[in-house]
Amino acid sequence: MQTYVPDVKTMPIKWHVIDANGKVLGRIATDAAKLLQGKHKAIYTPYLDTGDHVVIVNVAKVKLTGRKDEQKVYQRHSGYPGGLRTDRAKVVRADNPARMVEEAVRGMLPKSKLGDAMYRKLKVYAGDKHPHAAQQPHVFEVV
Repeated sequence: MQTYVPDVKTMPIKWHVIDANGKVLGRIATDAAKLLQGKHKAIYTPYLDTGDHVVIVNVAKVKLTGRKDEQKVYQRHSGYPGGLRTDRAKVVRADNPARMVEEAVRGMLPKSKLGDAMYRKLKVYAGDKHPHAAQQPHVFEVV
């Protein structure tokens, strides 16, 4: 018996919209990572990009549990000596709220070229408007 390998070029690709208003950051990130990897499909294959596109809106209103607003630290480096910059979650939320969700989802994807391709299918918006209405996205409810 031969192993079935899905044809990625002819596979139907769906678009999903996740509303992050009042939802916990980690739960949004795990559901988005599953959709991007294609783990919700019966034809999931670890070495192929079988995932869908994901649009996350209202990320400015995402909820962090506990005292993460004051304690969680986001780091970035400019590439120059002494270029390490650290910010608290409340500062990142005020400056660039999409960064919080993007980093959470990126950390849950594979660290490879395949993971990079999956990450490119993620669209994150701080408000409730997005320019992807033409793709007729399905609403994905996060519990």
